[in-house]
Amino acid sequence: MTATAASTSKTAIVTGAGTGIGKAAALALLADGYNVVLAGRRAEPLQEVLALANADSRAIAVPTDVAQVESVQALFGAAVKAFGHIDVLFNNAGVGNPPGPFEDWTVDQWKNVVDINLTGMFLCIQQAFKTMKSQTPMGGRIINNGSISSTTPRPNSMAYTATKHGVRGLTKTASLDGRKYDIAVGQIDVGNAATEMAARMATGILQANGKMEIEPLMDVNIVGQSVVYLASLPLSANVMFHTVMATKMPFAGRG
Repeated sequence: MTATAASTSKTAIVTGAGTGIGKAAALALLADGYNVVLAGRRAEPLQEVLALANADSRAIAVPTDVAQVESVQALFGAAVKAFGHIDVLFNNAGVGNPPGPFEDWTVDQWKNVVDINLTGMFLCIQQAFKTMKSQTPMGGRIINNGSISSTTPRPNSMAYTATKHGVRGLTKTASLDGRKYDIAVGQIDVGNAATEMAARMATGILQANGKMEIEPLMDVNIVGQSVVYLASLPLSANVMFHTVMATKMPFAGRG
């Protein structure tokens, strides 16, 4: 595909696009008419999403390790080569917490979460800025996946929660630094979307009071719709923090 052929449509990069929230967002953006660059560590799930989308030339898959700067650079290079202009980055790739109490983790287990959830998020923001500020017209939108854990922890979630708190800082700072380049930066905080990562909540998950409780889930496609809404805003408007969650999950108040 040439950049000229795709220049009439907006283009979004979605990291972690092979499964879960990233998959739902990629499919929703494609359904809304976007060109979509699907990024993820494993090629096979990305190809499955491409087949499901049946989007022909409007979607490409780029296997990517967001924790590696060269891989992130290659992702954005492939996106520009295919579509010419990057309008949206859904900065979504992430991993869950290591199992068990944090005092039993190895340093490598801690670093793996930090490398993907925080450093990977930074590297994608950095490359998006480089691309968006140099393109014509200048600017674009970045939507970081923060999680409700960016404000409120679960038991035994130190690595995941710490990185998601860090993402909140990235969002605020990038939003400030992006003003001069017409780059709008916001964050979506998701609670209990029905994905593989959240499947254990349907069978019982540890609560702050020490009890195991089943928690309600919501359709992950609702998150995809939220991403489309955030992406649709003009660059003169920004939702810095957008929370979408299962209505009756324990979050507000004391449980």
